[in-house]
Amino acid sequence: MARSLRHFRFAFRHQNFNYSGGFVKSRKHLMGSNTGTACKLTNSAEFDRFRSHTFMISRFLSIGAAEVTNGDLNNAGPLVEYERRIAAGELMDGDSCQVDTLRELQRLYDELVASANACRLDRYSASEKAGRSRWLWSRFIPQSSYAPVKGLYLYGGVGTGKTMLMDLFFDQLPSTWRKSRIHFHDFMLNVHSRLQKHKGVADPLEMVAGEISDEAILLCLDEFMVTDVADALILNRLFRQLFSNGAILVSTSNRAPDNLYEGGLQRDLFLPFISTLKERCMVHQIGSSVDYRKLSSAEEGFYFIGKDLSGFLKQKFHQLIGEHIATPQEVEVVMGRKLKVPLGANGCAYFPFEELCDRPLGAADYFGLCKNFHTLTLEGVPILGLHNRTAAYRFVTLVDVMYDSKARLLCTAEGSPQELFERIVTISDAKNVAPRTSSRSRKSDDFDLCVDNELGFAKDRTISRLTEMNSKEYLEQHAAMFLAEKQPS
Repeated sequence: MARSLRHFRFAFRHQNFNYSGGFVKSRKHLMGSNTGTACKLTNSAEFDRFRSHTFMISRFLSIGAAEVTNGDLNNAGPLVEYERRIAAGELMDGDSCQVDTLRELQRLYDELVASANACRLDRYSASEKAGRSRWLWSRFIPQSSYAPVKGLYLYGGVGTGKTMLMDLFFDQLPSTWRKSRIHFHDFMLNVHSRLQKHKGVADPLEMVAGEISDEAILLCLDEFMVTDVADALILNRLFRQLFSNGAILVSTSNRAPDNLYEGGLQRDLFLPFISTLKERCMVHQIGSSVDYRKLSSAEEGFYFIGKDLSGFLKQKFHQLIGEHIATPQEVEVVMGRKLKVPLGANGCAYFPFEELCDRPLGAADYFGLCKNFHTLTLEGVPILGLHNRTAAYRFVTLVDVMYDSKARLLCTAEGSPQELFERIVTISDAKNVAPRTSSRSRKSDDFDLCVDNELGFAKDRTISRLTEMNSKEYLEQHAAMFLAEKQPS
């Protein structure tokens, strides 16, 4: 029946049938004209044709295949769910660039549903052979079973909705599938932890790949960004083995595959991974230039600009913890390591900037911190530049982890999010910097200008996330989530 459905879908895609359905009628514009988007928006007639043809065929085929393979009748795919959310007022009326990306996600969704058995997606029908058994068995009989479906690599500018689209796709997948949705930072931490556990095995990386693909054959990795040389050196072998085990990758990134780890140490050893990635994934760019995070209403309730605000920030911190008494604490973060917290109480932790970003800490420490505290108070975020480049890298990682953990940030800083990163530029930006004049100081023009491609590229994402994390919508969502966790089950 699944094969029949695939043939049926193929025939439908080559016919010009006209369908009509219970979808919301197209409005004059997909988005308001004042949003400043760079991409051209489709007109009503074009959108009606697209919606009546593609939406209905996708919905019919997705539901039909789901009935055959999974019995999951409520999920018709990301495209239909996106339209439902727009109709319900949960999302802005979508721009054409997001709709184009959703067509790719819907195509992948349809292929996965139709090929669920061949891809071994259902955890109850797939083999449950343990990673060690798989590894031992492969010593005698080399196995390779690439998935019949290619994955998808989505990339685009900051705030274009990549994470939202990823979540929308993932949430529509049947609950019985072997799937995983995880931030790339967290994924690599998990890989390194597994490698440590299997230290001494002849090929621990192959062992780790076997374990991961046994647990989840469909990997959804958000914010694919390679900055660490240790990660760069193992990614090619890791993913070649994962793909050989049948894994399917869906990922989002700010960078095109060819620009990953640009200018990194020993990048020549990383280049084969880019070829592997493009071989096993369709690559799609989200072209919208609208930063949806900055469309939310920003307030200054949790981000305060100025110097010497230590007393003021501690007063705000004590308001958050209420009647609880803040004391120094020590929390376990990862692999038995412990992190000292200067002050903590009622799910809130207080740190001077130096304590979190000038010490040798990384994503693992920040993830552990966010598992123990829902709110971080950070005192004295400085203007970032050449003199504190390492701290800037850690601050970017900290914001990434907090955003992914939906944590709340209360902080004081020497400038707005944009001003914090003004001295950090990419190589191409540095070439366009005006030469120093007699009215400009050497310190501000030359000495503290940080020319760093990775950091210069990541700063836009950090500025965007800091803006959203201080918005009324984000803070209200955090408060609602916190109250829901406190309710007795």
